[in-house]
Amino acid sequence: MIHKTRALVLHHIKYSDTSIIMHAYTEAYGRLSFMVQGVRKRNSRMKIGLFQPLSILDLEIQYKEKRQLQKIREARNAHPFQSIPHDYRKTSMALFMAELLYKTLREEQPDPDLFHFLMNHLRVFDLKKKGLANFHLFFMTQLTKYLGFFPHNNFDESNVYFDSNKGCFIPFKPHHNHYLEKPESEFFHALLRHSPDQHEERIIPKSSRLKLLHALVDFYYLHNPAMGHIHSFEILRETFR
Repeated sequence: MIHKTRALVLHHIKYSDTSIIMHAYTEAYGRLSFMVQGVRKRNSRMKIGLFQPLSILDLEIQYKEKRQLQKIREARNAHPFQSIPHDYRKTSMALFMAELLYKTLREEQPDPDLFHFLMNHLRVFDLKKKGLANFHLFFMTQLTKYLGFFPHNNFDESNVYFDSNKGCFIPFKPHHNHYLEKPESEFFHALLRHSPDQHEERIIPKSSRLKLLHALVDFYYLHNPAMGHIHSFEILRETFR
């Protein structure tokens, strides 16, 4: 039976001279993997460009429960991006976000709230003209709500150090290296309480922004150790250095 669903492309790998295996997060089924045949042929109906990371697709699929590789009958671009492919800063950020999602979204169950969060933030990201340097930090912070380890924002005059192990702010430096110093803790507190429209107004020095990026990646590793190394992290770090 043919089923329709929207999907966010997470990653694809070459399977043969003409085919790929594509991993996607779908609205109807959660994470799925697909065998996409013939996309590397010159006259293919479905071009390889459709399946770039973070592409938003309308899919018609032949879905079978517990089948490891689903089959795509038709794929169309549901939301062509205007700026992400042409802005090197957005491109490097998109590669990072795609790899982060590929390594953290593992559930083969639908989560409409998570899917809508991803769609809305990617559309905003594509249209955004200012405040871009903070977007990945805000995105990573908000994504933890759906992954189950959103930090406790108890920052105040007493609790001034963010402890990544505990996921909250504490009064003293902990006896480990997984924490933020006072200035970065205050910036992180601001990110946690900002709305999507507010974070772009927050001015964060480059050095503090880099420390926040390192700390957030570390926070993900600590609370999701199975995710593995984020290879595109180095590219993103150099882009916004």
